[in-house]
Amino acid sequence: METARPRVANLDEAALARLRELEQELGGLVIVAYEQDYRVADLSPDQLQRLQEAEEQLGAILVAYERT
Repeated sequence: METARPRVANLDEAALARLRELEQELGGLVIVAYEQDYRVADLSPDQLQRLQEAEEQLGAILVAYERT
């Protein structure tokens, strides 16, 4: 069974230009736009701790999403 995952949004040229403008306004950040099927998960303290421990073990940044 395939796990559902957030998809990067397919922005038109105007939306992409606005995103790039926002990146510059916010100090040169990199912003990733996702389709609106997901939102960042509201984790319990235990879940957050486990996610942070996994980040340390994996040497990666983890972001948990849930379907909207």
